[in-house]
Amino acid sequence: MPQDIVFSFFLIFAGALVLATIALYTRQPVLIAYIALGAIAGPFGMGWIEHPDALNDMAHIGIIFLLFLLGLDMQPSALIAVLRKATLVALASSLVFFACGFGITSALGYSQTDALIVGLALMFSSTIIGLKLLPTTVLHHKHSGELMVGLLLIQDVIAILTLILLGVMQGTSDIPVWQPFVALPVLVGGCYLVVKMILLPLIRRFDRYQEYLFIMAIGWCLAVAEGARAIGLSEEIGAFIAGVTLATSPIAQFMAISLKPLRDFFLVMFFFTLGAGVNLGMLGDVLLGAGLLAAAVLILKPITFRVLLGRFSERSGLAWDVGFRLGQISEFSLLIGFVALESALLSERASLLIQATAIITFVISSYIVVFNYPNPIAVSDRLRRD
Repeated sequence: MPQDIVFSFFLIFAGALVLATIALYTRQPVLIAYIALGAIAGPFGMGWIEHPDALNDMAHIGIIFLLFLLGLDMQPSALIAVLRKATLVALASSLVFFACGFGITSALGYSQTDALIVGLALMFSSTIIGLKLLPTTVLHHKHSGELMVGLLLIQDVIAILTLILLGVMQGTSDIPVWQPFVALPVLVGGCYLVVKMILLPLIRRFDRYQEYLFIMAIGWCLAVAEGARAIGLSEEIGAFIAGVTLATSPIAQFMAISLKPLRDFFLVMFFFTLGAGVNLGMLGDVLLGAGLLAAAVLILKPITFRVLLGRFSERSGLAWDVGFRLGQISEFSLLIGFVALESALLSERASLLIQATAIITFVISSYIVVFNYPNPIAVSDRLRRD
């Protein structure tokens, strides 16, 4: 029987309302409520939503809008300056996290190929968790916000190259490894010209029509995201470039404010589908390994970022702040596991190991940030910053 999309939406948002209310009363992060709802209502829980994969594409739109909004609030000059520093830190930290994941997975008795892919999955931190829990004032106006965005963008580029390499290993990728490096500057230059020659004149002429500006923002974001995917990059990188190239517009802030409710709508779906995708029946088989990997991630990532950022004269407090906010694995990690599993490069047990590690690190790192650092969903008035 086809899944009823209206019933799915009812279950997701009515259920999210109930569990989020309980979470707030018990002083828990609301993100945990969305993940728990997915586990309860998904195919491995009560089975109320049997095919959560059908919602994945819509949930992915939330990530695209999130990156677009980030771009709208970042001036190109500031981005270039922070990327110089972030590139070295991102590359060095990725090597450390890969070695950690590979070593632990090998010691647990997994195959060398499984250990290789799990190591690759551990290299990245979550764009959604990291940026969702960052106050807007920090994200838009503070050095720590710019630094986090720079690190996450470099990680996204590494993740794209990893996905291409997995395709090459299986013989299913038609994209050469060098293509993203050529495609990125081409996309940036093309977007800059379109904004300067077409979009800015249109904005100046029709800036009184708010509905038109809203449609323009969505259309531009998704057009560049699709263009990026067509030339071998990710939709997320395309959306961010769309935002950065439009950031010089005088109405960039209006576009950002008008799109925030739409972004939050899709992000709720993202966390729901994340929880719904966990096979609770097989969880016991990988719980020990996932616990060890999660502990390594939660401890090693903050320390690594603290040491590496400290070498670039960053303040100790800022370095720890960034390290804890990036102290989890990524939605890209889940994608790498999925692609490798579909290509028969990864065992089902190792795939579940990645999923379980992601859930554990998402939950615990969210708790660490929500209860210790300024964030928009803090249960303490002292730490709540919108």
